[in-house]
Order: sequence, then structure tokens, then C-alpha cells
Amino acid sequence: MTGENVTPLIITATANTCWMHPEVDYPRIPRDIAAEAALCLENGAAVCHTHAEGRWKEVIPAIRRECGAIIQCGMSSTTLEERADVFALKADMISVILTHHDEAFAREDFNILHTKEELASYARACADSGVVPEFEVWHTGSIWNLRYLIARGLLSEPYVTTLFFGWPGGTWSPATIEEYLYRRGQMPEGCACTVSVMGEGQAEVLAAAITRGDHIRVGTEDNPFNLAGEVVPTHELVEEARLMGEALGRPAATVEEARAMLGIEGRR
Repeated sequence: MTGENVTPLIITATANTCWMHPEVDYPRIPRDIAAEAALCLENGAAVCHTHAEGRWKEVIPAIRRECGAIIQCGMSSTTLEERADVFALKADMISVILTHHDEAFAREDFNILHTKEELASYARACADSGVVPEFEVWHTGSIWNLRYLIARGLLSEPYVTTLFFGWPGGTWSPATIEEYLYRRGQMPEGCACTVSVMGEGQAEVLAAAITRGDHIRVGTEDNPFNLAGEVVPTHELVEEARLMGEALGRPAATVEEARAMLGIEGRR
């Protein structure tokens, strides 16, 4: 990827609860969440992945007033009905897990079934509202379900996905370059892929994703430690990721570039 062929690097910021180190602080009220989103945007992120602490009606407008970051609404462990406000407010994106939740964190575990029928309902809700689904890919079974939705005409390109590595629990996969390359090779054509890594191996896998044209996700939710092993706020992790991208020949995408690559405007 050189010259005109370079794909700008989309950085997603996750200034949320740190599942494995819950003592790590993060923004919890709408004003602070919006302020951190603005700092992340200034430091190179285009996408703000937020849990909003469940306060979607307050947080989504707060971020929009504060900055122009793409708003990606997380907490895919909750039901479609529990996130109805995300569709009503027409957030840019919503996270949808393609398989069940089976995660083992420091203070709480999640074991929640998500059926193909639920996935189809999410796809239809997204199509009706113009909210872009961001599909969480935890292993190759997730890819089977993604292809299931595509084959039934429920999705349109680009298929926005995030590949997870090193997250503990029954859907764990190793945070290694080999695992990333294997799973990435199974993804269907037309995917825009972001990579999330929790814990050790993060830098190596993110660097591999950057050099192969994919995108990355960083923040307190994924891994609160910088390369020096210090706990820092998400916007500093974003800055570090941006510098990594620049060193590897991938400048950070602007919000406008990211919207085009993720197909956000085309679905409005």
C-alpha cells in the first residue's frame, strides 16, 4: 500500500469500562463521555464506540453537540428492544454480536444466546432505520452466521465487522498473528474489518492488521495500557495507535473518509 493505493486507517475508540481491570477509570456521565469522544477525534479516532452507560437518549445528542465523531453504540449483550433508543435517535452504527456471548471477566461473566432469528431482526431494524450494523466476529462460526444473513439478502455492502482476539471466555481465541490471518482469510468479500485485541499480543496483532489494510480499535475497554505498560485515558491510546499507523504507512482516516468506507451515508 503505497502512494494513491493507501487505505486510510479507521481508528475506533472505546472509552468504556475495562472488563479485566475494573478499577480503571473512564467517563461515566454524558458530558464527560462527549468530551472524551472529542479528544479521541482530535487524536486520530473517527469512530466512538460507546456504551453510554445505558443513557442513549442523553449521550448520543451530547456527542453530536460536542464533535462530529461517528457514533457506534455497543453493549451487544443487551436485546434489540433494550436498545430501541439507538434506532429512534438514528445513531450512526450499532454493534451486533454474530454468535452467543460467552465471556469471563474480572467481576462478571456473560453467557447469553443470540439466535439467527434475532440477527435477522437486527438486520431488518438497521435497514429500516439507516443505522449501520457493526457485526462482532469472535470465531469462524460468527462468519457462518454473517454469510447466512448475506445469502438471505438482509445485508448490503460494505459488511462492517470487528474481529475479536484474546477476550476471555468460551468465545476466546488467541491474540496471535496466525489466528488473525486465518480468520481474516475466511471473511466474505465486501467486508470492512476492524480488529480488537484484549491484553497481551495487542500491539503485534494490530500492527499486522494495519499492514494488511484493515482497521483497529483501542481504548480502556479493550486494553487500558500503553506500550510502556502505563494506564492512560483512551485518547492517549488513540494517539499511540495513530502514530503506529503513520509509522506503518497508514494515516488515520478522517470522519468523512471513514463514513465513506463504512457505507454510513449511503444507507441514510
